[in-house]
Amino acid sequence: MADETRLSTRQESVLDGLRDAIVACDADAARQAAEEVLASGIDPAYALEHAIAGSAEVVGAKFDSGEYFLPQLVMAGDAMTAAGAVLEAAIPKEQIQAKKVVVIGTVEGDIHCVGKNIVAMILKSAGFVVHDLGVDVKSRSFITKAKEVNADIIALSSLLTTTMPYMREAIEDLKAAGQRDRFKVIVGGGPVTQEWADKIGADGYGRDALEGLEVARRLVAERVEKHD
Repeated sequence: MADETRLSTRQESVLDGLRDAIVACDADAARQAAEEVLASGIDPAYALEHAIAGSAEVVGAKFDSGEYFLPQLVMAGDAMTAAGAVLEAAIPKEQIQAKKVVVIGTVEGDIHCVGKNIVAMILKSAGFVVHDLGVDVKSRSFITKAKEVNADIIALSSLLTTTMPYMREAIEDLKAAGQRDRFKVIVGGGPVTQEWADKIGADGYGRDALEGLEVARRLVAERVEKHD
């Protein structure tokens, strides 16, 4: 079920109900909607990627517009987690890969969190184990946590051009510590570009949350192939 147009009208309605429950920050309703998704015959993996990720974008837009605040962002995340647990449990074990670990945060000097939070929520909904260090995170804190949890990916966010150099610092600190090859590094945020990612030696760049998810999946797949 790779193409959403192949869904029936009823299935589309059920997926809309799941998105609406998450956007409404209602964990119980999201859990029930996820059960309805399964009952309607929708592929749970498809629902995870499309309905939950789509709702995260809506929640982020509401936060940006001032309609939602941090409490709603947290409650929406709880709703995503509740729905995701139901859907993940229905995915055949042979289709589930070992969970990959991401350490994410906004770099030093930057207190913006919305984009970072949305990326974290989408990664969680897609089955990643996410350790969110918050905002204004020093380079050494990313490295310490990544080593502690044996992370696969370090995700760095910045919304200010003045804090973007701390992304470079984190990568340079990884090199200095002899840890650069151990972790994949993804960067993102309003002023961040693919050109900047290439310049500082990052492994990936996400223009938005959904692209960040695809980059994360690609990087962990490459790690698996490399070690096979």
